[in-house]
Amino acid sequence: MVINTNMAAITGASNLNQSTNNLNEALAELSSGSKIVNPSMDPAGLAESISLNAQIGQTNAANGNVSNAVSLLQTQDGYLQQVGSALDQMSTLAVESQDVTKTNTERSDYQQEFSTLAGYITDTATKDFNGISLFDGATLAVTTDANGNTFQMAGINLGASAYTTATAADVSTSTTAVAALTAVTNAITALATDRATVGANEERLAYTGDELGVLSDNLTAANSQLTDVNVATESTKYAEYQILVQSGTSMLAQANANPQSVLKLLA
Repeated sequence: MVINTNMAAITGASNLNQSTNNLNEALAELSSGSKIVNPSMDPAGLAESISLNAQIGQTNAANGNVSNAVSLLQTQDGYLQQVGSALDQMSTLAVESQDVTKTNTERSDYQQEFSTLAGYITDTATKDFNGISLFDGATLAVTTDANGNTFQMAGINLGASAYTTATAADVSTSTTAVAALTAVTNAITALATDRATVGANEERLAYTGDELGVLSDNLTAANSQLTDVNVATESTKYAEYQILVQSGTSMLAQANANPQSVLKLLA
């Protein structure tokens, strides 16, 4: 019997150390909720997770950009609806001012209302959204994905001649009212086109926003498969490693006690 080298104790200690390490890893995963508590657990998985997290952040940022652009479009359309109501009333005034039973004095009242509505339209043309002009006609490039691709969102120009001609019109006489009606009708036609443009822009971005939302969900699910711990599986392993550590501790104590039996031979 050899007493200088206790192989049973060495083997038991090695097994106990391995079981203890496994138990600590299981405990760390369960307490953190992550399968990758430190890089050594899954270097490749960690690298892929970092990439996925970056893509998720970029996708969510692009979705935020799209949502903000939709808000801008909704604001544009809200103003354009009111401009449409003003133009409708201006066209009514232009027709009423052509009534041969009206005097120019009465038409001056129509002109007062007409010019007030025209001023409203002119003022609306200066409105902005978070410092960005709503109606200067500029095309806005909306980022639509994590790669920086953009959608060129056509602008709306309330300073276009169709609008300025209408707002500069005059219904103070029956003759000028005829010309005013033509100008306002042209402005209404332009408004219809502009609102259709806003609607098309909004529809396009709504599809993009839905697409980005689905992509973000899928990327998050993929990252979850890499990093999120399976509690049921890991709890089972934790219980297994606990048993191994306890039995390993007991067996190591037994292995350390075995050399004491040599003393009986020397007695």
